Amino acid sequence: MRGLLLLMAWVLAPAAWGAHGYALWDDLKYPAGFAAFDFANTDAPKGGELRLVSNLRYSTFDKYNPFTIKGSPPAYLSSLLFDSLLTGSMDETASGYGLLAEDIEVSPDRMSTTFRIRREARFHDGSPVQAADVKHTYDTLIGPHAMPGYKTLLEEVAGCDVLDERTVRFRFKKPNRELPLTVGGLPVFSRAWGVVNGKAKRFDEIVTEIPIGSGPYKVGPVRFGKDITYVRDPQYWGRNLNVKRGIHNFDRITVKLYRDSTARLEALKAGEFDMMTFYSAGDWARRVTGRKFDSGELVKRAFEHRQPAGFQSYVLNTRRPQLRDIRVREALGLAMDFDYMNRQLFYRGYPRVKDLFGNTDCSASGMPSPEELALLAPWRGKVPDTVFGPMYVPPSTEGPGQSLRANLRRAQALLKEAGWEYRDGALRNAKGEPMVLEYLDSKEGGVRTITPWMRALEKLGIQLRFVSVDFALYQQRQDKFEFDVITINFPGTHNPGQQLAEVFGSKAADVEGSGNFMGVKNPAVDALLAAVVGAKTKQELVPACRALDRVIMHSHYLIPQWTLSAHRMAYSAKRLAFKEPMPPYAGAEEWVMYTWWARGAPDVR
Repeated sequence: MRGLLLLMAWVLAPAAWGAHGYALWDDLKYPAGFAAFDFANTDAPKGGELRLVSNLRYSTFDKYNPFTIKGSPPAYLSSLLFDSLLTGSMDETASGYGLLAEDIEVSPDRMSTTFRIRREARFHDGSPVQAADVKHTYDTLIGPHAMPGYKTLLEEVAGCDVLDERTVRFRFKKPNRELPLTVGGLPVFSRAWGVVNGKAKRFDEIVTEIPIGSGPYKVGPVRFGKDITYVRDPQYWGRNLNVKRGIHNFDRITVKLYRDSTARLEALKAGEFDMMTFYSAGDWARRVTGRKFDSGELVKRAFEHRQPAGFQSYVLNTRRPQLRDIRVREALGLAMDFDYMNRQLFYRGYPRVKDLFGNTDCSASGMPSPEELALLAPWRGKVPDTVFGPMYVPPSTEGPGQSLRANLRRAQALLKEAGWEYRDGALRNAKGEPMVLEYLDSKEGGVRTITPWMRALEKLGIQLRFVSVDFALYQQRQDKFEFDVITINFPGTHNPGQQLAEVFGSKAADVEGSGNFMGVKNPAVDALLAAVVGAKTKQELVPACRALDRVIMHSHYLIPQWTLSAHRMAYSAKRLAFKEPMPPYAGAEEWVMYTWWARGAPDVR
């Protein structure tokens, strides 16, 4: 799921011409024939090893196929092993440049996009990347045995045609600003992957077969339960392309596995790996210390970025009867005292998430604009009345007249309106049933964070139970929507589009394994999603996004948590080097894996 969400965060959009790349609003930074990306060091030596720690919640892996539901693939596999027709730039929000494709052409009516594949493009087995492989990838990903989010993402694609050996065309159901580069961003794999004795396995039966991709790295030595090493292909077909100059500088990238965050931190201090991103405010404030930090061998540094804030949230599953009433959901949010948590648990290290599109132009604020109101007006009476007033603001307990007590009084009134009253030691409905909810997590340590919320809910008579299960069971229950409340870190995007249908669209609500964890099934939301996807200009896109933002946040499907405006990193200054400044839209691990290099490594290019 994480890999898909990251792909969906990188959806781009075209101009109607054939060229070396596309920009969402026709403003490519890099012209045809550019030498290299500005953030890459073209003089960086090739060689050495980068040792990372897995950025995934699970502590092992059991498959190499990252495109199916069941099982857990190793971290970073998809981005290192599979090339796509187009590749993004870390210093632009919405541009893509030819990688497997040497030319991209969008038809004048925007009903199709044609890609011409580079003659030199090769898979790891030496076979050429052909149009038939692109079609095979597309057909497989929208099929019944792949992660269902791909089918949602590609729902408006009518089909994929092979025009000749190196030319492939995607047809669209209607003009859509994002679809050409959505399909251009798909990872491409070989038709030969999973073929045994001339017979192809069903896609979800391809589990431990090594992928046949065309990316810069291959799977190298593996110690299950301990680590996996990706080995740079010295004959990588794209190594001399301008989009790859100064990129992928390490000969080996080893990803180490640890059971918990304490073990990871101690291993970093002991020099077992080279770089770690920190999401724990406590670790960052108090425990990123020691002899190697004092000597300068390890460096602790926060790198400011301009990425979207995303919307990490407590997700309320409205498929559950107790959570269907909007007043109940709002009451649960009122009982969460973020200010206390930030002060007492997070060392004031986090700003709060406020909406879906924080740190982007799409974020709603204040009163709706006339353009937003025009989109919202047809749904008056079918969306909360508050949508037509000031934008949702998360409850606070700091400031004049603000307190947890006042918030709980408001919550109590809402619950009473919804038919829930305190009696016989619990909050009960008309049938006398108590309100008991479960918070599902795969980490026992999560109970510390949620305890203040649990205690506040107890004052309302609500029992919130913390349930910790192993990650495999957690993933299974999440995919089948068998939970009341969970935490999801939804990635943000500067350019919302079809990817949001996977999270909020009605069709996704009933699809096992989809990203619509909340169970949103609302025709108003579907209409606004269509407006977002169908926007032809930024002037059309922004009000559609802001209207959607208002409906989702005022519907209280989510209780917003917290975010970061910087990548908090610790890295080995002894072993690693990099070019300043950090590109503003790069992910931490992506930036390190793609552009850093080994200090003192012999150049083996």
